[in-house]
Amino acid sequence: MSSIDRRNFLKAGLAAAAAATAAGCAATNKMKGGSPVAGQKSVMGLVVPPLETVRVGFIGVGERGVGAVQHFCNIDGVEIKAICDIDQQVLDRAVNIVVGKELPRPAAYGKNEYAYRDLLERNDIDIVIISTPWRWHTPMAVETMLSGKHAMVEVPAALTIDEAWLLVDTAEQTQRNCMMLENVCYGRDELMALNMVRMGLFGDLLHGEAAYIHELRWQMKEMDRKTGSWRTKWHALRDANLYPTHGLGPIAQYMNINRGDRFDYLNSMSSPALGRAAYAEREFPADHQRNKLNYVAGDINTSLIKTAKGRTIMVQHDTTTPRPYTRLNHIQGTNGAFAGFPNRIALEEGGRKSYHEWDYDMDYWYKKYDHPLWRRMGKEAELNGGHGGMDFLMFWRMVYCLRNGQPLDQDVYDAAAWSAVTPLSELSVKDRGNSKDFPDFTRGAWQTGTPLGVVS
Repeated sequence: MSSIDRRNFLKAGLAAAAAATAAGCAATNKMKGGSPVAGQKSVMGLVVPPLETVRVGFIGVGERGVGAVQHFCNIDGVEIKAICDIDQQVLDRAVNIVVGKELPRPAAYGKNEYAYRDLLERNDIDIVIISTPWRWHTPMAVETMLSGKHAMVEVPAALTIDEAWLLVDTAEQTQRNCMMLENVCYGRDELMALNMVRMGLFGDLLHGEAAYIHELRWQMKEMDRKTGSWRTKWHALRDANLYPTHGLGPIAQYMNINRGDRFDYLNSMSSPALGRAAYAEREFPADHQRNKLNYVAGDINTSLIKTAKGRTIMVQHDTTTPRPYTRLNHIQGTNGAFAGFPNRIALEEGGRKSYHEWDYDMDYWYKKYDHPLWRRMGKEAELNGGHGGMDFLMFWRMVYCLRNGQPLDQDVYDAAAWSAVTPLSELSVKDRGNSKDFPDFTRGAWQTGTPLGVVS
């Protein structure tokens, strides 16, 4: 990167992105995939040369990104090189967090919306953590990979099928990692369930239930800053399952999606969109901008996925109605089930009670089936925090893999498939719930992909 100036970098990057977009659109039309575009090769199980030190840059350090900065300050083998955000207040806060840990002051970028490109020009950064509003995720991840760096992007990674293909094509073109930062895959309960699935405790898997049910109407009061300032508008733009991956990611890993099975097609329906308008009418003046929006996203969206092996997955989204938080996290097999919120287990063979009755005593199951990764790092993860430790553990594991020449636990095919639920659900809702096919983002490699192991 040091051998070309900014203008040439941007020109080269945009040209490559345009080519990848064209390839992505062509692949979208084929839907079922096909061979990689000329000059590309699969990144299934991608292993890059071990990095003695992982040099990190951050784009976006507001509500989500600032936590990532804090966690990377506490991980061995990391150097924080640069931080970018257009909000000077949060940019200064993030820089001060690093300095407050008695670490070298990172470079700061934030003069305009494209200041992140100055960060990408640096040749002393290996990975970039992208924690910006959704519309920036794919463009920034693509430019990150084109600049020779690994892209670690917040959820969802893509908003359209073409964006999902663009991520896949760019990763295959550049041979760089593109990992969606699905932190829930690193929760203690999700890891334990993965361990139990791998040990065959539930028998052959049949069905899963995932959700993001999290009342967030209060974010509508965030007008100029914070998440609600941009996220609220999506409820006026798309009638879809807007945020599927927190619940879906772990279920996909239990079922070996893209590694022995894959999402085949989806049906989706939405309830009426009533709650956001009612909240705006109650909480804001009549002439307030929140009362001028036409909220089209159904308060509750229910999507049903069929996999190539015939399994089913229900995915629900609801950030509007008044009820307790849940991700469901239900996995059902021929010998029984695990379900979350609250955690409970029922087994026909190997349980402590009749399978007609839930067993809620998790201490017994933790002692027997806690995931080895949690046994090793759980206390440190809980100490460092981030949604009960899952955030820290996700970043720690990422750094561990990069430093030890191991493939990451999530790849670009996961990012594409999990994110594709949103655009496909939108199409299905518009079409009376009729099924919409998932593209095979792996181009057939899912049939021979190695299932995610129980790592230690």
